[in-house]
Amino acid sequence: MGVPFVKGHGTENDFVLIPDPDGRLVITDAQVRALCDRRAGIGADGVIVVRPAASGGYFMDYRNADGSLAEMCGNGARVFARYLVDLGWERAGSFPFLTRGGVRTAELGPGGDVSIDMGPVRVGPAEKAELQGEVFAGTAVDVGNPHLVCLLDDESRLAALDLTRAPAFDAESFPHGVNVEFVVPVGPDHVRMRVFERGSGETRSCGTGTVAAAAAFLRATGGSGSRVTVDVPGGTVVVTFGDQGATLTGPAVLVASGQIDQAFWIAAGQP
Repeated sequence: MGVPFVKGHGTENDFVLIPDPDGRLVITDAQVRALCDRRAGIGADGVIVVRPAASGGYFMDYRNADGSLAEMCGNGARVFARYLVDLGWERAGSFPFLTRGGVRTAELGPGGDVSIDMGPVRVGPAEKAELQGEVFAGTAVDVGNPHLVCLLDDESRLAALDLTRAPAFDAESFPHGVNVEFVVPVGPDHVRMRVFERGSGETRSCGTGTVAAAAAFLRATGGSGSRVTVDVPGGTVVVTFGDQGATLTGPAVLVASGQIDQAFWIAAGQP
C-alpha cells in the first residue's frame, strides 16, 4: 500500500501534501527531494505533512524542496487550509493552525480565495544582495522567516535577472539563509515581484515573500495605504496590513490526489 498525497498550488507555488492523521509518519530529507523532483518525482516547490498538533487542531509541517525545514510558507498555508476543509478535518470559515513560525489563522471565503493571518511583520535594517556581479540595495524583513527585499526602478531590470543561481548575501546577517525578493512598483499600492527561495530556488510565487515585499515597498515609499497588490509570475495576491499584522489573500487550488508507490517511497528514503 502506498502513501496518500494531494498536489496543490497557490499562484503556481506548488506543493505535495501528505496527510498524517496519527502523527506517526517519518519523512526524510531524501524523500522530500525525491517527491519534489520534477522529472523523477511528483514535482513541487515543497512538501507539507498535515499532522495533528499537540495543543489541538493541526500542524503544518513544511519542508523546502531540498528537505530543509521552514518556519512558514504563505502560499502553502492557503493550500494547507483548503486541504483541511476538503478532508473534513476543519469546517469552512475561520480556524487556527500551527506552524513553526507560530499560530496562524485561516479564513475560507465563499469566492474560493483563502486569507491567512501572517502575524506581525518586522521591517529591519538595510542589507545588500549580489547577483550577476551587480549589488542591489535591500531591506531585511522578518515575516516569521527571513527575507531580503530589493526594490528596483525598472521592469526590464526585473525581467532580465538570472535567478537560476542564488543571490549572494551577508551570512552574518542571515545565518540560516534568506529568501530574496526583487520588486518593482507598477502603480499606486501595486508591485511586481520575483523571488529566489532558500532551499527551493526561483519559484513562481512566495507568500511570505509577497508580504515582505509589500512591507518594504510601503516603508521605502512612505505609503500610508494598508493594502498592496502583488503580482508574481504565478498570479496575483493581496496583502493587507492591520494593527495585528498582515493578512495574505489569494487562491488555493487542489489539483490531484493519488498514492506514492511504496517501493519508490522506501527507495527514496535510503541513504
